[in-house]
Amino acid sequence: MDERNVLGGELEPCGLDPVTGFFRDGRCRTGPEDRGSHTICAVVTAEFLEHQRLIGNDLVSPMPAYGFPGLKPGDRWCVTAINWLRAHEDGAAAFVVLGSTSERALEIVPIEALREHAVDIPDDPGGITA
Repeated sequence: MDERNVLGGELEPCGLDPVTGFFRDGRCRTGPEDRGSHTICAVVTAEFLEHQRLIGNDLVSPMPAYGFPGLKPGDRWCVTAINWLRAHEDGAAAFVVLGSTSERALEIVPIEALREHAVDIPDDPGGITA
């Protein structure tokens, strides 16, 4: 069965330029081999990227061996739920695309925190549950 998003619908693509996702398929899907739970589709900001660098997660520097071009503000990227939550708690959270964020993120991050930074709030968010 396909993964669902935090809104209960089909998990939508997060980003193809650069190609994101643990499985590098453009979606924030996860599985047993994804120990970091790359489940949150973030629209990264300069503040978020700097925060990540400070906690030891350099998302700016290219890593050609892994096909990683490095991120710049405005890029959409599947980030780990725990690192996004840490940024949220530190006041540096990236924006979140709810339709492209896996429901598995809710195992780590409360829906309220994701909604606070959402850039794709549906017309009727009444159906959003934790």
